[in-house]
Amino acid sequence: MESKDMKFGTKAIHAGLEPDSATGAVMTPIYQTSTYHQEAPGIHKGFEYSRSGNPTRSALEQNIAALENGKFGFCFGSGMAAIDAVLKMLQPGDEVLSTNDLYGGSYRLFTKIYAQFGIKFTFISMSEMSEVEKHVTEQTKILWVETPTNPMMSILDIGAAAKISKKYQLTLVVDNTFASPYLQNPLDLGADIVMHSVTKYIGGHSDVVMGALITNDERIADQLYFIQKSSGAICGPMDSFLVLRGIKTLHLRMQRHCENGKAVAYYLKNHPKVDKVYWPGFEDHPGHKIAKAQMSDFGGMISFTIKGNKKDDAFTFLSNCKVFTLAESLGGVESLLCHPATMTHAAIPKEEREKIGVVESLIRMSVGVEDIDDLLSDIENSLSLI
Repeated sequence: MESKDMKFGTKAIHAGLEPDSATGAVMTPIYQTSTYHQEAPGIHKGFEYSRSGNPTRSALEQNIAALENGKFGFCFGSGMAAIDAVLKMLQPGDEVLSTNDLYGGSYRLFTKIYAQFGIKFTFISMSEMSEVEKHVTEQTKILWVETPTNPMMSILDIGAAAKISKKYQLTLVVDNTFASPYLQNPLDLGADIVMHSVTKYIGGHSDVVMGALITNDERIADQLYFIQKSSGAICGPMDSFLVLRGIKTLHLRMQRHCENGKAVAYYLKNHPKVDKVYWPGFEDHPGHKIAKAQMSDFGGMISFTIKGNKKDDAFTFLSNCKVFTLAESLGGVESLLCHPATMTHAAIPKEEREKIGVVESLIRMSVGVEDIDDLLSDIENSLSLI
Protein backbone atom coordinates (compact mmCIF):
# COMPACT_ATOMS: atom_id res chain seq x y z
CA MET A 1 0.00 0.00 0.00
CA GLU A 2 1.42 3.37 -1.04
CA SER A 3 1.90 5.86 1.80
CA LYS A 4 -0.21 8.43 -0.04
CA ASP A 5 -3.18 6.08 0.30
CA MET A 6 -2.71 5.53 4.05
CA LYS A 7 -4.46 7.39 6.86
CA PHE A 8 -2.19 9.29 9.25
CA GLY A 9 -1.94 6.67 12.00
CA THR A 10 -1.04 3.97 9.50
CA LYS A 11 1.59 6.22 7.89
CA ALA A 12 3.12 6.96 11.28
CA ILE A 13 3.68 3.26 11.87
CA HIS A 14 4.45 1.99 8.35
CA ALA A 15 5.35 4.72 5.83
CA GLY A 16 8.85 4.38 4.37
CA LEU A 17 9.61 1.34 6.51
CA GLU A 18 10.26 -2.25 5.43
CA PRO A 19 11.43 -5.33 7.35
CA ASP A 20 15.22 -5.49 7.41
CA SER A 21 16.40 -7.23 4.25
CA ALA A 22 19.23 -9.05 6.03
CA THR A 23 17.34 -10.46 9.02
CA GLY A 24 13.65 -9.70 8.56
CA ALA A 25 13.64 -7.50 11.68
CA VAL A 26 10.34 -5.64 11.90
CA MET A 27 11.84 -2.62 13.64
CA THR A 28 14.38 -0.62 11.63
CA PRO A 29 17.86 -1.58 12.90
CA ILE A 30 20.33 0.92 14.29
CA TYR A 31 23.02 0.96 11.62
CA GLN A 32 25.82 2.15 13.88
CA THR A 33 28.45 2.41 11.17
CA SER A 34 30.41 5.20 9.59
CA THR A 35 31.19 3.54 6.27
CA TYR A 36 30.05 0.75 3.93
CA HIS A 37 31.66 -2.02 1.89
CA GLN A 38 31.94 -1.46 -1.87
CA GLU A 39 32.29 -4.38 -4.28
CA ALA A 40 34.33 -2.15 -6.58
CA PRO A 41 34.89 1.60 -6.68
CA GLY A 42 31.46 3.21 -6.97
CA ILE A 43 29.60 -0.12 -6.79
CA HIS A 44 27.71 -0.36 -3.49
CA LYS A 45 24.25 -0.90 -2.00
CA GLY A 46 23.26 2.75 -1.97
CA PHE A 47 25.38 3.87 0.97
CA GLU A 48 29.00 5.04 0.98
CA TYR A 49 29.56 7.08 4.13
CA SER A 50 27.14 7.89 6.95
CA ARG A 51 27.38 11.65 6.54
CA SER A 52 25.85 11.33 3.08
CA GLY A 53 23.44 8.55 4.00
CA ASN A 54 22.63 6.01 6.69
CA PRO A 55 19.88 3.36 6.45
CA THR A 56 18.35 4.24 9.82
CA ARG A 57 18.32 7.94 9.03
CA SER A 58 17.01 7.31 5.51
CA ALA A 59 14.08 5.32 6.89
CA LEU A 60 13.26 8.18 9.26
CA GLU A 61 13.53 10.78 6.50
CA GLN A 62 11.12 8.82 4.31
CA ASN A 63 8.72 8.39 7.20
CA ILE A 64 8.69 12.07 8.18
CA ALA A 65 8.29 13.11 4.54
CA ALA A 66 5.24 10.86 4.25
CA LEU A 67 3.69 12.40 7.38
CA GLU A 68 3.88 15.82 5.72
CA ASN A 69 2.67 14.49 2.36
CA GLY A 70 6.10 15.30 0.96
CA LYS A 71 8.41 13.50 -1.43
CA PHE A 72 11.76 14.46 0.12
CA GLY A 73 12.79 14.55 3.79
CA PHE A 74 16.07 15.55 5.44
CA CYS A 75 16.98 15.13 9.11
CA PHE A 76 19.57 17.18 10.96
CA GLY A 77 21.31 17.24 14.32
CA SER A 78 18.89 19.90 15.65
CA GLY A 79 16.07 22.16 14.57
CA MET A 80 18.56 25.02 14.35
CA ALA A 81 20.74 22.96 12.00
CA ALA A 82 17.70 22.48 9.77
CA ILE A 83 17.04 26.23 9.71
CA ASP A 84 20.73 26.83 9.05
CA ALA A 85 20.53 24.56 5.98
CA VAL A 86 17.68 26.63 4.55
CA LEU A 87 19.60 29.87 5.04
CA LYS A 88 22.59 28.39 3.22
CA MET A 89 20.48 28.43 0.06
CA LEU A 90 20.78 32.23 0.06
CA GLN A 91 23.39 34.65 -1.27
CA PRO A 92 24.71 37.90 0.25
CA GLY A 93 22.19 40.65 -0.45
CA ASP A 94 19.17 38.34 -0.28
CA GLU A 95 16.35 39.08 2.15
CA VAL A 96 14.25 36.91 4.44
CA LEU A 97 10.83 38.31 5.27
CA SER A 98 9.87 36.82 8.62
CA THR A 99 7.11 37.05 11.18
CA ASN A 100 8.01 39.21 14.19
CA ASP A 101 6.59 36.61 16.57
CA LEU A 102 8.91 33.65 16.29
CA TYR A 103 11.17 31.37 18.30
CA GLY A 104 14.05 33.25 19.92
CA GLY A 105 16.61 30.77 18.60
CA SER A 106 15.50 31.49 15.03
CA TYR A 107 15.77 35.22 15.67
CA ARG A 108 19.26 34.76 17.12
CA LEU A 109 20.48 32.70 14.16
CA PHE A 110 19.02 35.24 11.73
CA THR A 111 20.35 38.40 13.38
CA LYS A 112 23.56 37.31 15.07
CA ILE A 113 24.95 34.83 12.55
CA TYR A 114 23.58 35.29 9.04
CA ALA A 115 23.06 39.05 9.11
CA GLN A 116 26.84 39.50 9.29
CA PHE A 117 27.17 37.56 6.02
CA GLY A 118 25.05 40.07 4.14
CA ILE A 119 21.64 38.43 4.47
CA LYS A 120 18.90 40.90 5.34
CA PHE A 121 16.09 39.99 7.76
CA THR A 122 12.89 41.98 8.03
CA PHE A 123 10.48 41.15 10.87
CA ILE A 124 6.85 42.12 10.44
CA SER A 125 3.43 41.21 11.74
CA MET A 126 1.88 38.59 9.50
CA SER A 127 -1.53 38.52 11.17
CA GLU A 128 -2.89 40.19 8.03
CA MET A 129 -1.25 38.63 4.97
CA SER A 130 -2.59 41.44 2.77
CA GLU A 131 -0.11 43.72 4.55
CA VAL A 132 2.82 41.36 4.04
CA GLU A 133 2.90 41.91 0.28
CA LYS A 134 3.79 45.57 0.83
CA HIS A 135 7.14 44.54 2.31
CA VAL A 136 8.29 42.30 -0.56
CA THR A 137 11.27 43.72 -2.45
CA GLU A 138 13.45 42.53 -5.33
CA GLN A 139 15.88 41.18 -2.72
CA THR A 140 13.27 39.09 -0.91
CA LYS A 141 13.87 35.40 -1.49
CA ILE A 142 12.30 33.62 1.50
CA LEU A 143 9.00 34.12 3.28
CA TRP A 144 9.45 32.63 6.76
CA VAL A 145 6.22 31.68 8.51
CA GLU A 146 5.72 30.14 11.94
CA THR A 147 2.20 29.04 12.89
CA PRO A 148 1.04 28.72 15.60
CA THR A 149 3.69 31.22 16.65
CA ASN A 150 6.02 30.82 19.60
CA PRO A 151 5.02 31.95 22.19
CA MET A 152 2.00 34.14 21.41
CA MET A 153 0.02 31.42 19.63
CA SER A 154 -0.82 33.68 16.68
CA ILE A 155 -2.21 31.93 13.60
CA LEU A 156 -0.84 32.87 10.18
CA ASP A 157 -2.69 32.05 6.97
CA ILE A 158 -0.44 29.59 5.10
CA GLY A 159 -2.62 29.56 1.98
CA ALA A 160 -2.48 33.36 1.71
CA ALA A 161 1.28 33.29 2.27
CA ALA A 162 1.59 30.72 -0.52
CA LYS A 163 -0.22 33.01 -2.95
CA ILE A 164 2.22 35.81 -2.17
CA SER A 165 5.23 33.53 -2.50
CA LYS A 166 4.04 32.21 -5.85
CA LYS A 167 3.32 35.71 -7.14
CA TYR A 168 6.81 36.95 -6.34
CA GLN A 169 8.65 33.64 -6.82
CA LEU A 170 9.64 33.40 -3.18
CA THR A 171 10.40 30.23 -1.22
CA LEU A 172 7.75 29.79 1.47
CA VAL A 173 9.15 28.07 4.57
CA VAL A 174 6.76 27.10 7.35
CA ASP A 175 7.94 26.18 10.83
CA ASN A 176 5.32 23.57 11.73
CA THR A 177 6.81 22.58 15.08
CA PHE A 178 3.92 23.70 17.31
CA ALA A 179 1.27 21.95 15.21
CA SER A 180 3.10 18.75 14.21
CA PRO A 181 2.19 16.93 10.97
CA TYR A 182 -0.82 15.44 12.75
CA LEU A 183 -2.57 18.81 13.04
CA GLN A 184 -1.30 20.70 9.98
CA ASN A 185 0.33 19.96 6.62
CA PRO A 186 1.77 23.18 5.11
CA LEU A 187 2.86 21.53 1.83
CA ASP A 188 -0.80 20.82 1.09
CA LEU A 189 -1.49 24.53 1.59
CA GLY A 190 1.22 25.69 -0.83
CA ALA A 191 4.41 25.83 1.25
CA ASP A 192 7.71 24.97 -0.44
CA ILE A 193 9.55 23.75 2.67
CA VAL A 194 8.24 22.53 6.02
CA MET A 195 10.58 22.75 8.99
CA HIS A 196 10.27 20.84 12.26
CA SER A 197 12.14 20.81 15.49
CA VAL A 198 11.80 17.03 15.70
CA THR A 199 12.92 17.36 19.31
CA LYS A 200 9.37 18.41 20.13
CA TYR A 201 6.14 16.60 19.18
CA ILE A 202 7.55 14.29 16.51
CA GLY A 203 10.13 12.77 18.87
CA GLY A 204 7.71 13.33 21.70
CA HIS A 205 9.72 11.95 24.64
CA SER A 206 12.29 14.68 25.42
CA ASP A 207 15.18 12.31 24.75
CA VAL A 208 16.40 13.46 21.31
CA VAL A 209 17.52 16.74 19.73
CA MET A 210 16.82 16.78 15.98
CA GLY A 211 15.48 18.86 13.10
CA ALA A 212 13.84 18.08 9.77
CA LEU A 213 13.02 19.68 6.42
CA ILE A 214 10.43 18.34 3.98
CA THR A 215 9.69 19.46 0.41
CA ASN A 216 8.01 18.33 -2.79
CA ASP A 217 10.28 20.44 -4.99
CA GLU A 218 13.07 18.34 -6.54
CA ARG A 219 15.27 21.38 -7.18
CA ILE A 220 15.04 22.43 -3.54
CA ALA A 221 15.58 18.83 -2.44
CA ASP A 222 18.79 18.62 -4.45
CA GLN A 223 20.06 21.81 -2.82
CA LEU A 224 19.18 20.66 0.67
CA TYR A 225 20.80 17.27 0.19
CA PHE A 226 23.99 18.90 -1.08
CA ILE A 227 24.03 21.24 1.94
CA GLN A 228 23.25 18.40 4.37
CA LYS A 229 26.02 16.22 2.92
CA SER A 230 28.55 19.03 2.61
CA SER A 231 27.99 20.75 5.95
CA GLY A 232 27.51 17.50 7.86
CA ALA A 233 24.97 18.64 10.48
CA ILE A 234 23.34 15.21 10.44
CA CYS A 235 21.62 13.21 13.16
CA GLY A 236 23.02 9.86 14.25
CA PRO A 237 21.46 6.42 13.78
CA MET A 238 20.57 5.97 17.47
CA ASP A 239 18.65 9.24 17.53
CA SER A 240 16.99 8.30 14.23
CA PHE A 241 15.87 5.01 15.78
CA LEU A 242 14.45 6.76 18.85
CA VAL A 243 12.46 9.20 16.73
CA LEU A 244 11.12 6.39 14.54
CA ARG A 245 9.90 4.75 17.72
CA GLY A 246 8.37 7.99 18.96
CA ILE A 247 6.56 8.65 15.68
CA LYS A 248 4.62 5.39 15.97
CA THR A 249 2.49 6.93 18.73
CA LEU A 250 2.38 10.49 17.36
CA HIS A 251 -1.31 10.32 16.44
CA LEU A 252 -2.25 8.88 19.83
CA ARG A 253 -0.18 11.40 21.74
CA MET A 254 -1.50 14.36 19.77
CA GLN A 255 -5.09 13.37 20.46
CA ARG A 256 -4.38 13.48 24.20
CA HIS A 257 -2.33 16.68 23.94
CA CYS A 258 -5.32 18.33 22.26
CA GLU A 259 -7.84 17.02 24.81
CA ASN A 260 -5.74 18.11 27.77
CA GLY A 261 -4.82 21.41 26.13
CA LYS A 262 -8.46 22.32 25.67
CA ALA A 263 -9.31 21.51 29.29
CA VAL A 264 -6.36 23.53 30.62
CA ALA A 265 -7.08 26.49 28.32
CA TYR A 266 -10.67 26.83 29.51
CA TYR A 267 -9.65 26.34 33.13
CA LEU A 268 -7.14 29.18 32.88
CA LYS A 269 -9.58 31.42 31.04
CA ASN A 270 -12.06 31.16 33.90
CA HIS A 271 -9.51 31.58 36.70
CA PRO A 272 -9.70 34.91 38.62
CA LYS A 273 -5.89 35.28 38.87
CA VAL A 274 -5.28 34.78 35.15
CA ASP A 275 -5.41 37.72 32.76
CA LYS A 276 -5.01 36.71 29.09
CA VAL A 277 -4.95 33.19 27.70
CA TYR A 278 -3.54 32.59 24.21
CA TRP A 279 -4.91 29.42 22.60
CA PRO A 280 -6.32 29.26 19.02
CA GLY A 281 -9.22 27.03 20.03
CA PHE A 282 -11.10 29.94 21.58
CA GLU A 283 -13.72 31.39 19.25
CA ASP A 284 -12.61 34.91 20.20
CA HIS A 285 -8.97 34.19 19.28
CA PRO A 286 -8.12 36.49 16.31
CA GLY A 287 -6.87 33.53 14.27
CA HIS A 288 -9.54 31.00 15.26
CA LYS A 289 -11.24 30.81 11.86
CA ILE A 290 -7.95 30.33 10.02
CA ALA A 291 -6.79 27.75 12.57
CA LYS A 292 -10.05 25.86 12.17
CA ALA A 293 -9.58 25.85 8.39
CA GLN A 294 -5.90 24.82 8.21
CA MET A 295 -5.54 22.69 11.35
CA SER A 296 -7.42 19.53 12.37
CA ASP A 297 -7.39 20.54 16.07
CA PHE A 298 -5.86 23.26 18.23
CA GLY A 299 -3.00 21.53 20.00
CA GLY A 300 -1.58 21.49 23.50
CA MET A 301 0.45 24.72 23.48
CA ILE A 302 -0.93 27.57 25.60
CA SER A 303 0.47 30.89 26.77
CA PHE A 304 -1.08 33.04 29.49
CA THR A 305 -0.40 36.07 31.67
CA ILE A 306 -1.09 36.60 35.35
CA LYS A 307 -3.07 39.64 36.44
CA GLY A 308 -0.85 42.51 37.50
CA ASN A 309 1.94 41.49 35.11
CA LYS A 310 4.45 40.92 37.89
CA LYS A 311 7.53 38.86 37.16
CA ASP A 312 7.61 37.67 40.77
CA ASP A 313 4.09 36.24 40.47
CA ALA A 314 5.07 34.35 37.33
CA PHE A 315 8.15 32.99 39.09
CA THR A 316 6.06 31.93 42.10
CA PHE A 317 3.74 29.96 39.83
CA LEU A 318 6.58 28.43 37.83
CA SER A 319 8.56 27.39 40.90
CA ASN A 320 5.69 25.72 42.74
CA CYS A 321 4.18 23.43 40.13
CA LYS A 322 4.85 19.76 40.90
CA VAL A 323 3.42 17.90 37.88
CA PHE A 324 4.36 20.58 35.33
CA THR A 325 8.15 20.81 35.00
CA LEU A 326 9.93 24.14 34.55
CA ALA A 327 12.21 23.46 31.59
CA GLU A 328 13.13 24.50 28.07
CA SER A 329 11.49 22.72 25.14
CA LEU A 330 7.98 21.41 24.53
CA GLY A 331 6.01 18.63 22.92
CA GLY A 332 7.04 15.78 25.19
CA VAL A 333 4.66 13.42 26.96
CA GLU A 334 5.34 15.33 30.19
CA SER A 335 3.85 18.78 30.79
CA LEU A 336 6.40 21.60 30.70
CA LEU A 337 6.42 25.25 31.72
CA CYS A 338 8.57 28.05 30.33
CA HIS A 339 9.13 31.75 31.04
CA PRO A 340 9.78 33.06 27.49
CA ALA A 341 11.19 36.45 28.54
CA THR A 342 14.10 34.84 30.42
CA MET A 343 14.31 31.48 28.67
CA THR A 344 13.36 30.75 25.05
CA HIS A 345 13.08 34.39 23.91
CA ALA A 346 15.83 36.02 25.96
CA ALA A 347 17.81 36.57 22.74
CA ILE A 348 15.17 39.03 21.50
CA PRO A 349 15.63 42.60 22.85
CA LYS A 350 13.15 43.47 25.64
CA GLU A 351 11.45 46.24 23.69
CA GLU A 352 10.94 43.96 20.70
CA ARG A 353 9.64 41.13 22.91
CA GLU A 354 7.11 43.33 24.63
CA LYS A 355 5.82 44.74 21.34
CA ILE A 356 4.46 41.29 20.47
CA GLY A 357 3.24 40.51 23.99
CA VAL A 358 6.16 38.67 25.59
CA VAL A 359 5.81 40.48 28.90
CA GLU A 360 7.24 39.65 32.33
CA SER A 361 4.25 37.59 33.49
CA LEU A 362 3.84 35.56 30.29
CA ILE A 363 4.04 31.81 30.87
CA ARG A 364 4.16 29.20 28.10
CA MET A 365 2.70 25.77 28.71
CA SER A 366 3.28 22.56 26.83
CA VAL A 367 0.41 20.44 28.08
CA GLY A 368 1.39 16.79 28.22
CA VAL A 369 -0.56 13.54 28.27
CA GLU A 370 -0.90 13.04 32.04
CA ASP A 371 -4.24 12.63 33.79
CA ILE A 372 -6.09 15.93 33.37
CA ASP A 373 -7.27 16.03 36.99
CA ASP A 374 -3.67 16.03 38.19
CA LEU A 375 -2.74 18.82 35.78
CA LEU A 376 -5.63 21.05 36.82
CA SER A 377 -4.95 20.41 40.51
CA ASP A 378 -1.30 21.34 40.00
CA ILE A 379 -2.26 24.61 38.30
CA GLU A 380 -4.74 25.50 41.03
CA ASN A 381 -2.32 24.73 43.85
CA SER A 382 0.38 26.90 42.31
CA LEU A 383 -1.93 29.81 41.46
CA SER A 384 -3.24 29.80 45.04
CA LEU A 385 0.24 30.84 46.24
CA ILE A 386 0.15 34.12 44.30
